[in-house]
Amino acid sequence: MAQMPDEPLTLTVHSLPQLDQGTARSAAATRAGRWKMILLMLVCAAPVIASYFTYYVIRPEGRRNYGELIDPQRSLPVLSGVNAQGQTVPLASLKDQWLLISVADSACNETCERHLYLQHQLRETLGRDKDRLDWVWLRTGAAALCPALSEATQAAVVLSMDRSALASWLEPAAGQQLEDHLYVVDPLGNWMMRFPADLDPKQAKRDLDRLLRASSFWDKAGRVLN
Repeated sequence: MAQMPDEPLTLTVHSLPQLDQGTARSAAATRAGRWKMILLMLVCAAPVIASYFTYYVIRPEGRRNYGELIDPQRSLPVLSGVNAQGQTVPLASLKDQWLLISVADSACNETCERHLYLQHQLRETLGRDKDRLDWVWLRTGAAALCPALSEATQAAVVLSMDRSALASWLEPAAGQQLEDHLYVVDPLGNWMMRFPADLDPKQAKRDLDRLLRASSFWDKAGRVLN
């Protein structure tokens, strides 16, 4: 039987499919759009990052802060209070402003009155920046506010809340009570500072000035309306 002659194996190489110009332009546009989105996010986040770097790392004026920084910071919880009109107000709705918070029973003893006075005075001393900070009283207990106290806190955000619920978010220093401190919450909704009991107003004002100055290029007065 005759044998077939040996022949080398041959392969046919076909050309790879080529993208048409429209598809290529679309792919390039998609990549460019992704890069633009990333750059936009970085630009938006940069002022916030820079202000916190300025306050926490560089520490303006080379001095130590008076208030105790909270680490890790604690976000506004999913809790609500009731205002003077009987309306339910979520704590989360207080975001987009600096908050200076006190906690006290509605009967308001001497410490409570002093804190309310200091909150008002500290806010007023901020001058043109005072509209960037809200004075907040989270009041506990079932007592009704006396007319004089209601009048004195007209400029404050006053919410009736459950004390045990607040204690799951705010925390006093060792050996102190929840009512002994003033608490600072940043516009992002993070509890980030606790002032000592027996507050020194001058030192507290210095801290508030630093915070507002460090955040001045990204935080503006007023809340973002949805």
